[in-house]
Amino acid sequence: MSVLIVAETQNNAIRSASNEAVYFGKKVAESLGVACSALIIGDADGGESLGTYGADKVLKVNTGGKGFDSQAHTQIIKQVAAQESASVIILMHSSAGKSLAGRIAIATDAGLVSGATALPSIEGSTMIVPKTVFSGKAIANYELTGDMKVITVMGNSLKPEAIGSAASVTEVSVDLPAFRTEVLGVKTQSGTVPLPEAELVVSAGRGMKGPENWGIIEELASELHATTACSRPVADIGWRPHHEHVGQTGVAIRPNLYIAIGISGAIQHLAGVNNSKVIVVINKDPEAPFFKAADYGICADLFDVVPKLTAALQKAK
Repeated sequence: MSVLIVAETQNNAIRSASNEAVYFGKKVAESLGVACSALIIGDADGGESLGTYGADKVLKVNTGGKGFDSQAHTQIIKQVAAQESASVIILMHSSAGKSLAGRIAIATDAGLVSGATALPSIEGSTMIVPKTVFSGKAIANYELTGDMKVITVMGNSLKPEAIGSAASVTEVSVDLPAFRTEVLGVKTQSGTVPLPEAELVVSAGRGMKGPENWGIIEELASELHATTACSRPVADIGWRPHHEHVGQTGVAIRPNLYIAIGISGAIQHLAGVNNSKVIVVINKDPEAPFFKAADYGICADLFDVVPKLTAALQKAK
């Protein structure tokens, strides 16, 4: 038996969120008393670092430069899982991980829990996996009782720690399936940490009054080394790009710190951010619903507060 973690790559490098998935997998493997393997599909540098976060060995499948294809990758993962006698397969709760998890569960006759938010507990052959439900308002425990189990891990659910050392990357041989999807190009945001992986987020809403005022938000985010985000109305009217929209209908995030500036806090927005470790709200409306969910709140004009906060951070540095 073993635990197999599927690592994701981007721009020929291992995604930082894969470290968390590997660390999660290592803790599961320790609970089961089995080995932990990480799998890289395609070309990527730095796979050795996965050993630092718990992988006992790092495996790599060469796809000949082909891009992501959920059907083909499912067959590759199934073959490697069989070779490794894996009883648990762990993926990131990313767009790729979500598109793979269901296919893998069907292909391996496994039970599936998507979006795990904490380490599972083990009771005999049963694995109890916690995840949030009802837009993050409650936590449910799902029982996986079959011989095979598939779990996707929500980003920023636990902080990965360096618990091992670099591991050599071993190329494994599989019967490479046909790739039905041809990736002609990939456009990604560069320069900032993607929202699902961000630990610090500065977000703003219609209280900014217009896109021309967004400079103060970007300055604050720059001082904090944070990722910027926005509410849905702001994205809908074109003040900010849609990939920055956080909330129930946008990106669900779990940062350590979420600063909401000029956002009233509608229930749809709260559903996507209420798993943040600490929420700070800046709003001049004392009746703004967001204050009820905030750990810290400043009831004042954001155009007065935000520049002073940025200046205080600069002075502290």
